[in-house]
Amino acid sequence: MLRRSLLAALAVGAAFASKGSFAQSPSPAAPKPSPSAPPCSTAEHRQFDFWVGDWNVRDPQGQFAGTNLITKEFGGCVLQEHWVAGNMQGGSFNIYSPGSRQWHQTWVDSNGTLLVLDGEFKEGKMTLRGEGKRGDRPIQHRISWEPLPDGRVRQFWEASSDEGKTWNVAFDGFYERKAP
Repeated sequence: MLRRSLLAALAVGAAFASKGSFAQSPSPAAPKPSPSAPPCSTAEHRQFDFWVGDWNVRDPQGQFAGTNLITKEFGGCVLQEHWVAGNMQGGSFNIYSPGSRQWHQTWVDSNGTLLVLDGEFKEGKMTLRGEGKRGDRPIQHRISWEPLPDGRVRQFWEASSDEGKTWNVAFDGFYERKAP
């Protein structure tokens, strides 16, 4: 009896899946690649590609701050970050969402920090925003990445503990490609 119920449930699930009921459809305003185009092939999906690479990161005074490896994963749909700074390490997953027409980043580190950011590429910069916590206090984060004419990328991270009235620099770094 249980086996028959399980098989019936699987058959119903398969029928729905074959009709695409479980698939999230993009909003009508979202850009759609042509039917023959591979997934994640729109220009919007490529907006953050300038960050892909193997980098040394330096502060504004030129002091070494760490390393960061950014790779394309999952058929080119995701940028995955792997960073190391002293005894700390972490990473992020970054993806363009056609449904919301925004970029999304989920960032984690070896201290157990979780940061969820959303935003867009505008005026030559990728800017993502989100809210985290420091103890019980909410902290707003605003992080931008900007490709520079000399091939470097500047990451500028600001945080606010007063609902965005004032902002403090949390990190200012310049990514330089490692020599091959």
